[in-house]
Order: sequence, then structure tokens, then C-alpha cells
Amino acid sequence: MKKIAILGSTGSIGTQTLEVARNNGDLEITALAAGSNIKKLEEQIREFHPGIAAVWSEEKAEELRTAVRDLDVRIVSGMEGLIEVCTEPAAEIVVTAIVGMIGIVPTIAAMKAGKDIALANKETLVTAGHIIIPLAEEAGVKILPVDSEHSAIFQCLNGESRGQLKKILLTASGGPFRGKKREELTHIQVEDALKHPNWAMGRKITIDSSTLVNKGLEMMEARWLFGVEPKDIQIVVQPKSIIHSMVEFVDGAVIAQLGTPDMKLPIQYALYYPERRYLPGERLDFETLTQITFEKPDMETFTGLKLAFDAAAAGGSMPTVYNAANEKAVALFLDRKIPYLQIPEIIGRSMEEHKVIPDPTVNEILETEQAVYEFIESRW
Repeated sequence: MKKIAILGSTGSIGTQTLEVARNNGDLEITALAAGSNIKKLEEQIREFHPGIAAVWSEEKAEELRTAVRDLDVRIVSGMEGLIEVCTEPAAEIVVTAIVGMIGIVPTIAAMKAGKDIALANKETLVTAGHIIIPLAEEAGVKILPVDSEHSAIFQCLNGESRGQLKKILLTASGGPFRGKKREELTHIQVEDALKHPNWAMGRKITIDSSTLVNKGLEMMEARWLFGVEPKDIQIVVQPKSIIHSMVEFVDGAVIAQLGTPDMKLPIQYALYYPERRYLPGERLDFETLTQITFEKPDMETFTGLKLAFDAAAAGGSMPTVYNAANEKAVALFLDRKIPYLQIPEIIGRSMEEHKVIPDPTVNEILETEQAVYEFIESRW
């Protein structure tokens, strides 16, 4: 029986992780953490019986304590609560599916406590990869990617020497606005940007996919996960999301991982690695799949992707600025306070204002995030 803790249990990745647990009889949920969806978290507690559960605000925690007072579960709150969930003694692996840089400190605590990490929180490596990767080696823990693209690369590299890797080919669907030019995006509404052609995801990541910022974040995450430079990562648009990513080796061989767009596959692979388990669902049908097409990403229209390579090249604290500015800009767009095309504009302006800290500590990363938020709030 493998024991797991989940950060972000009521979100898209968290609920699908619990679905994987539901479909398999040998995963025990020892700890859960969520933001503010108390009703959903109560349902999860009643079904999976964790010993501890966390929510962010103490007010919500008190509400949850009242709701589950008939159960043997301890309810905690705040950052201390997240850390308690991540370091829960019985858990062997922590699924970090929480959104934002709030996931950095609990992830570090989990690793120091000897927990393997099923990583679905991009921000952890984007902003603190220079801290996280050496710590994983020092603590002797595994970082198992949950993003479909990084899981694909991880699978393609299985049994191969990392030293023989030439290039990572990171695939993108192109999002709902693939093929459109900048002038066509002037009047995009929230509802338009939330219509992803292939994947069912949370609101923030769906917007990121539409701007291609998500692919920029994945590029920065991949550089740390697989020990490559940004110049060795090529973004390839593959509209049907059938090829989840590829790797090219020094001899010219290219290995790809294919499958239907189902996030439960990389989640389950991370939880059971290196074992593969049966997963219910659709399979690729090569008799009806007539072609797989590829395109070059349009970085002139989707400038957020170009800015990601600029941030990666600058290094240090600049990826934090890129990520924080995007988080704030997406929130403003979702609240209908800025137009769609202002998202990359805000990212670019924030990057221009920032003086890079070469090797930031966790505190400096979080201070940079706050400074970016304050800069944006003062102007938009």
C-alpha cells in the first residue's frame, strides 16, 4: 500500500489524482490540502479518510472542523498547515498540485523530510530550480514529473544516458487561438480563452495555454528537470496533442511518447514509477489516425513565449518576475480588468523594471514575487 499526500486536492490535478487512487486499490491518502473549496474537501475527507487536512485561511479551517467533527481528522491552516501535510510521517510521495509560488516552501519541507515529489507545480522549478534540484540529490529523493510534456520526456529518457541527449522537443497544442494574428486577438474575451481544444484544465493554466506562456514555463521547468540549456529546448506545435513530447539524441534518433490527452496517465505513471498499471480510457487508433502535423510557434503573435526565453537567458530572479507578472496579469484578465493582449505586455514591462538577483534565496524569490505584484498593482 503506497501512501500519498496531495497539495491542491480540489483542483484539476488533485481530483484526477484521487480518481487514480479510486481506480487502484493500493493507494492510501494520508493527507490533503486545498485552497478554499471546503465542500469539495469535505467530500474527499469523507471518502479517503486522511489523518490531516489543510486549508489556507483559519476561518475556512474552522468551518471545515465543524463540518467533519464526526471524523477522526485533524484540520490545520496556513503555511504551517501546508508544511504539516507535506511532512506527514506516513506519506511516501507528495503530489504538489497547488498553483503558484506558494508551493515552494512546502515542497522543500517535503524533500527535507525524505518524501518523493510528484511535481505538478511548475513554479517550484521555474523560480527555484537552482535550489530544488541540488536539494533532491542531497536528500536522496526523486522528482517525478506530472505535467504531460515532462512526463513524456521522462519516459523517453528511460534507460538512456542523459549525456547522449541532444535536444528536447517540447510539444504544444497551440491553444484555442492557433493560427490567429495579433490583430485578431484584440477583442478576445475570457470565455474564448477558456475553450482549450484538447485538454480539460483549471482556469489559470487554460489561459496560460492560450497565450503560450504555459509552454514558456514548461521550457524553464524542463531545463532543470533534465539538465539542459534553454537553447537545447525546441517548442513544436502539434495541434492534436497526440505526441506529448520528444527527445533527440546525439546520433539523430528521435524518441516520442504518444497517447490520448488524458492527465491521469502521467499522474499514475508518477505515482507508480517505474511500474506501469492498466488505466481505463480511450486508446490511440492508428487505423483512423491519418496524420500528425507539426508547426513552428508564432512568437511574433504570442510574445509571452519569446519573453520566457528572454527570462531563462537572464536567469537568476528573472524567471520569478516572468511567472509572478503572468500570475497577476492572468488574474486581472479573468476579473475582466485588462484586455487579453495586455497579459504579455504586463510581463514584458515587469521584466524591464527588474534588476536581476543572480542566485536568489527562497526569501529573495518570494520578495521578488511581492515586488512584481506591487509594481503591477500600482499601474493597472
